[in-house]
Amino acid sequence: MKADIHPDYHTIKVVLTDGTEYETKSTYGKEGDVLKLDVDSLSHPAWQGGAAQVVEKGQLNKFQNKYGDFLSSGKKE
Repeated sequence: MKADIHPDYHTIKVVLTDGTEYETKSTYGKEGDVLKLDVDSLSHPAWQGGAAQVVEKGQLNKFQNKYGDFLSSGKKE
């Protein structure tokens, strides 16, 4: 294996959207850097109500208006 071709693997601090912090190993930045997340499982709709929340915000209607029957089999019942 070639020497000095792999990124440095070190400890960083990750800060979630609610301020919770934890340490992990990463190739991000340098030793001791802080990675502040804009989106995580605490704030993303896929983990916070999933499809129900997307439907509430009208995203499903918006998609259907834009793409119509694109994902359906094309058969009308």
